Amino acid sequence: MAVTVKTFASTSEAAGALSADRGARYLGGGTLVMRALNEGDVSVSTVIRASDQTLTRVDASGPRVTLGAGITFAKILAERDLGFLHAPARSIGGPAVRNMGTVGGNLFAPSPYGDFAVALLALDATVAVQGGFGTRDIAIEEFLQSRERQAGTLVLSVSCARPASADAFRYHKVARIKPKGGSVITLAAHLPISGGRIAGARIALGSMAPTQIRARAAERVLEGRSLDAATIGAAASAVTEGTSPFDNALGSAWYRREIAGVHLRRLLSGQE
Repeated sequence: MAVTVKTFASTSEAAGALSADRGARYLGGGTLVMRALNEGDVSVSTVIRASDQTLTRVDASGPRVTLGAGITFAKILAERDLGFLHAPARSIGGPAVRNMGTVGGNLFAPSPYGDFAVALLALDATVAVQGGFGTRDIAIEEFLQSRERQAGTLVLSVSCARPASADAFRYHKVARIKPKGGSVITLAAHLPISGGRIAGARIALGSMAPTQIRARAAERVLEGRSLDAATIGAAASAVTEGTSPFDNALGSAWYRREIAGVHLRRLLSGQE
């Protein structure tokens, strides 16, 4: 089956082509689309590309950071102002994947991948998308939960608030092969502190459900409390509530449930 490649100068043209063709897939870094094509995915009949420079723009000058969907993880690692995102960017594949893989593509990466999206979920990011409806912003949690329905839209950028302090955002990926292995479990925590207490806790998990999810029970434990040993222990005990991990070659669902609390405890204690 022949695959047609179409390149457009603007995101609006590319988005229009995506929404008009059910067999179209957008090609960013190619780490997902080219793999699908090489594995014989016959559902892809058209590959859409865009040369619009807005897709590779970084705005990290203020309290809110915006990343074009075409920004690679290597580019993030080269930006000093994006230091809080270096750990999740560094956990993505090896050098070749980080040189090609993009922020926008990672939002669509299936488990046990999509680790950067875990970090963005903890940071309460907003996803800007364009399609037949025009352009709109979607909360990342809503985007991830409706990811299958987003196939005909073009991701333009993601944005999030910069953490107020160096230890307010924490990230850890558990993998059998480092740094490029698939995730056994990925954890990210954003813990803003006000008056010595946590205000607005967000805990995100990867490989603990079909898509990236928040650990809401652990968040409720943390909210309004100081980050002491008792609070950390209670959050670790609650972290698997509402999760639905799966079995794969990297680990069983049982194993993922067993280690989630251990690694959250370490993350919140500053040991990871």
